[in-house]
Amino acid sequence: MSAELDLSPPEVPEPTLLESILKYGLFLGAIFQLICILAIIFPTSKSHEQEEKETTEGRTAELMKKPKGSAPQIRQKPKKESKKKR
Repeated sequence: MSAELDLSPPEVPEPTLLESILKYGLFLGAIFQLICILAIIFPTSKSHEQEEKETTEGRTAELMKKPKGSAPQIRQKPKKESKKKR
């Protein structure tokens, strides 16, 4: 009975060049995805946030500095009321 059991490891062919490239490409893709997820979870540097605040403050300051044009004048001309003849 022990003579019938084959305990040698199965023959596995060596990976081809294409399989190796695919394997390492998948690893690089997974690492890239993890970096992207971590970039979303952890906030960016403070200098970037300060730049955004400065630009928004600059925009509001510009809006406040702009002189408001005079409101459009409404010319009210008396309308001629014509009586309809029936």
